[in-house]
Amino acid sequence: MDFAFTTDQEELRSAARRLLAERYPAQRLHEVADSGPGWDADVWPRLVDLGWVGLSAPDGGGSFLDEAVLLEEAGAALLPAPLLSGVVALPALVGGGADPTRPTALAWAEPAGPLAFASPDRVATVATAGGSGGWTLTGTKDDVADLGAAEQVVVVAGTDDGPGLFLVGLPAARATVTMRSTTDRTRRIGALGLDGTPAAALAIGEQARVVLDAVALRATAALALESVGVAQRVFELAAEHAKAREQFGRVIGTYQAVSHRVADAYVRLELARSLAYRAAWAVETRESDADEVSAQEATLAAAQAKAAAADAAVFGAEAAIQVLGGTGFTWEHVAQRYYKRALGNQSWAGSAASLRALVAAALLD
Repeated sequence: MDFAFTTDQEELRSAARRLLAERYPAQRLHEVADSGPGWDADVWPRLVDLGWVGLSAPDGGGSFLDEAVLLEEAGAALLPAPLLSGVVALPALVGGGADPTRPTALAWAEPAGPLAFASPDRVATVATAGGSGGWTLTGTKDDVADLGAAEQVVVVAGTDDGPGLFLVGLPAARATVTMRSTTDRTRRIGALGLDGTPAAALAIGEQARVVLDAVALRATAALALESVGVAQRVFELAAEHAKAREQFGRVIGTYQAVSHRVADAYVRLELARSLAYRAAWAVETRESDADEVSAQEATLAAAQAKAAAADAAVFGAEAAIQVLGGTGFTWEHVAQRYYKRALGNQSWAGSAASLRALVAAALLD
């Protein structure tokens, strides 16, 4: 196992960090988050031109490890675009011959469950075969991240042959999009209503189960990587302020109440980073050589990483707000945006408690 990123991947990281830092200073993030759509539509063609979208597709020229670099930097910048959703849905898009460069959302959860990436046989949304190989979908999908930014949605629905994955282009006939009022306004969440909506089949039955396993694995690892980026940025905000702010004639970083809080955030960040990189390696290896990493090993690596990284991001954001003091508690400061993204990532695709229970069961049973 190579424990270091390649030179090309480090150059990709540097380029991504420069571009995102220039494009999304704090004021710009506030503007995008508070605007109607809540995402930066103008950035998407740029990301496609740079080759960041669909990077691990067969003709994309990259791998999930390359996408891992981008996801971490996207988290650090709070990229207001559906990059993560596209990375997660990529196995379904590629397997079904769909275009992975279009803004994509993944519709899995339903109002009555399942809420996480599990139990595909429980979905209530129904797919009905029509003439000429077409399909129609009926049901409601909830908690669809990036729905307002999507031009296409990958929908999980039930068929007579088991679960299926279908592609719905937006806007679509007999489909309604209802955006929710959410805490994180840089990643909007909505509900997708389907009432005989035309759709194209991507995978059905056993093939769909295989693809769904790959999608679930990517989702868990991708959220871990993005959360590491969030944790890194809030740690930097706290550390920079602790070194510059003076109180009672001393830099506040010399007070243990401040320095210990920042140090604790750093320890959690570095542990999460190690686990997230291991999860990224496991996903990439699983996709390129399934015999080298078992499905259980990859699943556990991703679960450990997501639990640790999501908690580290929340802890780091809370620590940063405390260290920043009165400034950190203001609506105008960017710290609140990172805190909200951290909370969103923590609750999406399985809580830390449920993921740790999965790991514990595997170790103890």
